[in-house]
Amino acid sequence: MTVPAAAGFWQRYAAWSLDAALVAVPVLLFGWPRLVAGSGQIVASFALLADAAAAALVAALAAPGALLGGLLQAAADPRLQAAALVLSDAIAATLAPPLAAFVVLGLLYHVACEAAPGQATAGKRALRLQVADESGGRVSVARALLRHIAGALSWLTLNLGHALAALPPQRQALHDRIAGARVVWTAGTARLPRWARIWIAAQALAAAAATLWLLAAMQGVLQAAMERALA
Repeated sequence: MTVPAAAGFWQRYAAWSLDAALVAVPVLLFGWPRLVAGSGQIVASFALLADAAAAALVAALAAPGALLGGLLQAAADPRLQAAALVLSDAIAATLAPPLAAFVVLGLLYHVACEAAPGQATAGKRALRLQVADESGGRVSVARALLRHIAGALSWLTLNLGHALAALPPQRQALHDRIAGARVVWTAGTARLPRWARIWIAAQALAAAAATLWLLAAMQGVLQAAMERALA
Protein backbone atom coordinates (compact mmCIF):
# COMPACT_ATOMS: atom_id res chain seq x y z
CA MET A 1 0.00 0.00 0.00
CA THR A 2 1.29 3.46 -0.92
CA VAL A 3 1.36 5.71 2.14
CA PRO A 4 -0.37 9.05 1.40
CA ALA A 5 1.55 12.30 1.80
CA ALA A 6 1.46 14.01 5.19
CA ALA A 7 -0.64 17.16 5.50
CA GLY A 8 1.01 20.45 6.42
CA PHE A 9 0.53 22.55 9.53
CA TRP A 10 -1.73 25.24 8.04
CA GLN A 11 -3.94 22.74 6.25
CA ARG A 12 -4.41 20.95 9.55
CA TYR A 13 -5.09 24.18 11.39
CA ALA A 14 -7.70 25.29 8.85
CA ALA A 15 -9.47 21.93 9.19
CA TRP A 16 -9.30 21.99 12.99
CA SER A 17 -10.65 25.54 13.22
CA LEU A 18 -13.58 24.64 10.96
CA ASP A 19 -14.40 21.69 13.20
CA ALA A 20 -14.03 23.83 16.32
CA ALA A 21 -16.51 26.33 14.89
CA LEU A 22 -18.99 23.54 14.12
CA VAL A 23 -18.73 22.10 17.64
CA ALA A 24 -19.02 25.57 19.17
CA VAL A 25 -22.36 26.30 17.47
CA PRO A 26 -24.57 24.00 19.62
CA VAL A 27 -22.55 24.86 22.73
CA LEU A 28 -23.21 28.58 22.21
CA LEU A 29 -26.85 28.06 21.26
CA PHE A 30 -27.64 26.17 24.46
CA GLY A 31 -25.28 28.11 26.71
CA TRP A 32 -25.88 31.64 25.43
CA PRO A 33 -28.22 32.81 28.26
CA ARG A 34 -25.70 31.63 30.84
CA LEU A 35 -22.83 33.30 29.01
CA VAL A 36 -24.70 36.62 28.78
CA ALA A 37 -25.60 36.56 32.47
CA GLY A 38 -22.11 35.47 33.44
CA SER A 39 -20.44 38.16 31.34
CA GLY A 40 -22.39 40.74 33.31
CA GLN A 41 -21.07 39.25 36.54
CA ILE A 42 -17.54 39.27 35.16
CA VAL A 43 -17.79 42.95 34.20
CA ALA A 44 -19.18 43.86 37.62
CA SER A 45 -16.51 41.81 39.39
CA PHE A 46 -13.74 43.43 37.35
CA ALA A 47 -15.11 46.86 38.23
CA LEU A 48 -14.97 45.93 41.94
CA LEU A 49 -11.40 44.71 41.52
CA ALA A 50 -10.46 47.92 39.71
CA ASP A 51 -11.97 50.01 42.53
CA ALA A 52 -10.09 47.99 45.16
CA ALA A 53 -6.82 48.24 43.22
CA ALA A 54 -7.21 51.99 42.69
CA ALA A 55 -8.00 52.62 46.36
CA ALA A 56 -5.01 50.53 47.46
CA LEU A 57 -2.72 52.30 45.00
CA VAL A 58 -3.82 55.77 46.10
CA ALA A 59 -3.34 54.80 49.74
CA ALA A 60 0.15 53.46 48.99
CA LEU A 61 1.16 56.64 47.16
CA ALA A 62 -0.14 58.82 49.97
CA ALA A 63 1.51 56.86 52.78
CA PRO A 64 4.90 58.02 54.07
CA GLY A 65 7.92 55.82 53.61
CA ALA A 66 9.32 53.78 50.77
CA LEU A 67 7.13 53.61 47.68
CA LEU A 68 7.99 49.96 47.02
CA GLY A 69 6.98 48.93 50.51
CA GLY A 70 3.70 50.79 50.13
CA LEU A 71 2.98 49.07 46.84
CA LEU A 72 3.75 45.66 48.32
CA GLN A 73 1.45 46.42 51.23
CA ALA A 74 -1.27 47.53 48.80
CA ALA A 75 -0.95 44.27 46.86
CA ALA A 76 -1.56 42.37 50.11
CA ASP A 77 -4.71 44.37 50.87
CA PRO A 78 -7.45 41.89 51.90
CA ARG A 79 -10.06 43.90 49.95
CA LEU A 80 -7.97 43.58 46.79
CA GLN A 81 -7.46 39.85 47.29
CA ALA A 82 -11.16 39.33 47.98
CA ALA A 83 -12.12 41.24 44.85
CA ALA A 84 -9.67 39.17 42.78
CA LEU A 85 -11.22 35.97 44.16
CA VAL A 86 -14.72 37.17 43.26
CA LEU A 87 -13.55 37.88 39.70
CA SER A 88 -11.87 34.48 39.31
CA ASP A 89 -15.01 32.76 40.63
CA ALA A 90 -17.19 34.68 38.17
CA ILE A 91 -14.93 33.73 35.25
CA ALA A 92 -14.87 30.07 36.27
CA ALA A 93 -18.64 29.89 36.79
CA THR A 94 -19.26 31.48 33.39
CA LEU A 95 -16.73 29.68 31.23
CA ALA A 96 -16.29 26.25 32.84
CA PRO A 97 -19.67 24.75 31.79
CA PRO A 98 -19.49 25.70 28.09
CA LEU A 99 -15.82 24.69 27.93
CA ALA A 100 -16.64 21.32 29.46
CA ALA A 101 -19.49 20.85 26.98
CA PHE A 102 -17.17 21.85 24.11
CA VAL A 103 -14.54 19.32 25.21
CA VAL A 104 -17.00 16.43 25.57
CA LEU A 105 -18.86 17.17 22.35
CA GLY A 106 -15.58 17.66 20.50
CA LEU A 107 -14.27 14.32 21.73
CA LEU A 108 -17.38 12.45 20.56
CA TYR A 109 -17.39 14.27 17.23
CA HIS A 110 -13.72 13.75 16.40
CA VAL A 111 -13.50 10.14 17.52
CA ALA A 112 -16.71 9.12 15.73
CA CYS A 113 -15.73 10.84 12.48
CA GLU A 114 -12.06 9.87 12.39
CA ALA A 115 -12.69 6.21 13.22
CA ALA A 116 -15.50 6.00 10.63
CA PRO A 117 -14.90 4.70 7.08
CA GLY A 118 -14.40 8.28 5.84
CA GLN A 119 -11.61 8.78 8.43
CA ALA A 120 -12.30 12.51 8.62
CA THR A 121 -14.33 15.21 10.29
CA ALA A 122 -16.22 17.77 8.22
CA GLY A 123 -13.31 20.19 8.46
CA LYS A 124 -10.80 17.58 7.30
CA ARG A 125 -13.05 16.56 4.41
CA ALA A 126 -13.22 20.20 3.31
CA LEU A 127 -9.41 20.26 3.18
CA ARG A 128 -9.23 16.74 1.68
CA LEU A 129 -7.49 15.28 4.73
CA GLN A 130 -7.84 12.03 6.63
CA VAL A 131 -6.56 10.56 9.88
CA ALA A 132 -4.68 7.34 9.21
CA ASP A 133 -2.42 4.91 11.02
CA GLU A 134 1.29 4.67 10.25
CA SER A 135 0.66 2.51 7.18
CA GLY A 136 -2.04 4.78 5.81
CA GLY A 137 -4.97 2.61 6.90
CA ARG A 138 -8.06 3.42 8.92
CA VAL A 139 -7.58 4.06 12.65
CA SER A 140 -9.54 2.15 15.27
CA VAL A 141 -11.87 3.80 17.76
CA ALA A 142 -9.30 3.19 20.52
CA ARG A 143 -6.53 4.82 18.48
CA ALA A 144 -8.74 7.79 17.55
CA LEU A 145 -9.71 8.18 21.21
CA LEU A 146 -6.06 8.03 22.34
CA ARG A 147 -5.11 10.60 19.70
CA HIS A 148 -7.80 13.02 20.81
CA ILE A 149 -7.06 12.67 24.53
CA ALA A 150 -3.32 13.02 23.88
CA GLY A 151 -4.14 16.30 22.14
CA ALA A 152 -4.33 17.80 25.63
CA LEU A 153 -0.56 17.38 25.87
CA SER A 154 -0.10 19.34 22.65
CA TRP A 155 -2.07 22.19 24.22
CA LEU A 156 -0.32 21.94 27.60
CA THR A 157 3.09 22.28 25.93
CA LEU A 158 2.05 25.82 24.89
CA ASN A 159 1.19 24.45 21.43
CA LEU A 160 4.72 23.16 20.84
CA GLY A 161 3.12 19.76 20.42
CA HIS A 162 1.00 21.12 17.60
CA ALA A 163 3.98 22.91 16.05
CA LEU A 164 5.67 19.54 15.49
CA ALA A 165 3.20 19.06 12.63
CA ALA A 166 5.18 21.64 10.67
CA LEU A 167 8.33 19.48 10.67
CA PRO A 168 8.84 17.32 7.57
CA PRO A 169 8.76 14.62 6.49
CA GLN A 170 6.26 12.95 8.85
CA ARG A 171 4.60 16.19 10.00
CA GLN A 172 3.21 14.49 13.10
CA ALA A 173 2.00 16.51 16.05
CA LEU A 174 2.77 15.23 19.54
CA HIS A 175 -0.62 13.53 19.87
CA ASP A 176 -0.14 11.88 16.44
CA ARG A 177 3.16 10.40 17.59
CA ILE A 178 1.63 9.13 20.85
CA ALA A 179 -1.29 7.47 19.04
CA GLY A 180 0.73 6.20 16.10
CA ALA A 181 -1.41 8.19 13.66
CA ARG A 182 -0.92 10.67 10.81
CA VAL A 183 -3.00 13.31 9.05
CA VAL A 184 -2.65 12.75 5.31
CA TRP A 185 -3.83 14.09 1.97
CA THR A 186 -6.55 12.18 0.15
CA ALA A 187 -6.47 14.13 -3.14
CA GLY A 188 -5.37 17.37 -4.71
CA THR A 189 -2.17 19.29 -4.07
CA ALA A 190 -0.47 20.44 -0.90
CA ARG A 191 -1.39 24.04 -1.66
CA LEU A 192 -3.71 25.66 0.88
CA PRO A 193 -6.98 26.61 -0.88
CA ARG A 194 -7.73 30.31 -1.27
CA TRP A 195 -10.90 30.09 0.80
CA ALA A 196 -8.88 28.48 3.62
CA ARG A 197 -6.33 31.31 3.54
CA ILE A 198 -9.20 33.81 3.79
CA TRP A 199 -10.70 31.82 6.67
CA ILE A 200 -7.41 31.86 8.61
CA ALA A 201 -6.89 35.58 7.90
CA ALA A 202 -10.41 36.34 9.13
CA GLN A 203 -9.65 34.53 12.40
CA ALA A 204 -6.46 36.55 12.86
CA LEU A 205 -8.30 39.83 12.23
CA ALA A 206 -11.13 38.85 14.59
CA ALA A 207 -8.65 37.92 17.32
CA ALA A 208 -6.77 41.21 16.91
CA ALA A 209 -10.01 43.23 16.98
CA ALA A 210 -11.26 41.38 20.06
CA THR A 211 -7.94 41.94 21.85
CA LEU A 212 -7.94 45.67 21.09
CA TRP A 213 -11.57 46.01 22.19
CA LEU A 214 -10.87 44.13 25.44
CA LEU A 215 -7.81 46.23 26.23
CA ALA A 216 -9.74 49.46 25.55
CA ALA A 217 -12.64 48.32 27.74
CA MET A 218 -10.29 47.36 30.59
CA GLN A 219 -8.47 50.68 30.31
CA GLY A 220 -11.78 52.52 30.55
CA VAL A 221 -12.80 50.63 33.69
CA LEU A 222 -9.42 51.17 35.32
CA GLN A 223 -9.39 54.87 34.46
CA ALA A 224 -12.89 55.33 35.92
CA ALA A 225 -11.84 53.49 39.08
CA MET A 226 -8.77 55.70 39.49
CA GLU A 227 -10.87 58.84 39.03
CA ARG A 228 -13.27 57.66 41.73
CA ALA A 229 -10.39 56.87 44.09
CA LEU A 230 -8.87 60.34 43.59
CA ALA A 231 -12.17 62.17 43.95
